[in-house]
Amino acid sequence: MTDSGLLTISDFAKYSRTTRDTLLHYDRIGLLSPVSRGENKYRYYSNTQLAVVNVIRTCQNLGMTLEEIKSLKDRRTPELFREVFTHQIEKIDKKIEEWIRARKLLLTLQKTIHSVSDVDEDKIAIQFLPAETIIMGEVNDYSNGRTFFDTLLSFYELIGNKYADIDLNYLVCGIFSAQRIKQRDWVGADRFYFYSSEGQDERPAALYAVGYMRGGYSDQLFGRIIDYIEENNFEVCGPAYEEYPINEIFVMESSNYLMRILITVRDKNH
Repeated sequence: MTDSGLLTISDFAKYSRTTRDTLLHYDRIGLLSPVSRGENKYRYYSNTQLAVVNVIRTCQNLGMTLEEIKSLKDRRTPELFREVFTHQIEKIDKKIEEWIRARKLLLTLQKTIHSVSDVDEDKIAIQFLPAETIIMGEVNDYSNGRTFFDTLLSFYELIGNKYADIDLNYLVCGIFSAQRIKQRDWVGADRFYFYSSEGQDERPAALYAVGYMRGGYSDQLFGRIIDYIEENNFEVCGPAYEEYPINEIFVMESSNYLMRILITVRDKNH
């Protein structure tokens, strides 16, 4: 800093956290010029211009071009800045909402990947699993020739109407009633659901028979798990949950999809 309280271009660049080249460019286009020039042609800035640089950089980070910022600067009034700032704050708020939704989705997908990171895919096991919050659809209607895809579209429409702030890009899973599982009828889920912290339903904390299978859909896994349940003195006492924790989001080939079935059980001896 000089005796007159002015900052050299090097010091100004340092304190404004920008670069000398950037300041020279601002000067060339008339966006921000030094308050004075010495006989040696050195540029000097005032400390109040630090705030100006901060506003310029903030506006740039919000997507405004230097030309737009200069036009604003050349026409500046408190009223104009209030209008511009109101518009930019609205954009920021909208972007924050988008980032929050994106973060929730990525956390859910990350948790999904983690849940199968070290599983033994060839093993069926009885496990106690904690409750998980889900968003669940209505009971699927297969009457009058309605297909699986018809019911899936109905689920999407329901979610879109009921949860306006949730993007329909979560992994859709299926629920089968205990009665159907006992009857070995597992074609066409009774309901659809997906994991979400914003859900009002839950996959309850319970004892589950859990099994895995690679590849596309196959009813073989259901049969293997039912046989395991019966052979180990357990019985079905609640719904089954059909999931694909590893799917086309994460792998290139459908042969590498990972199917997971969770069937609610209890020990016959207790």
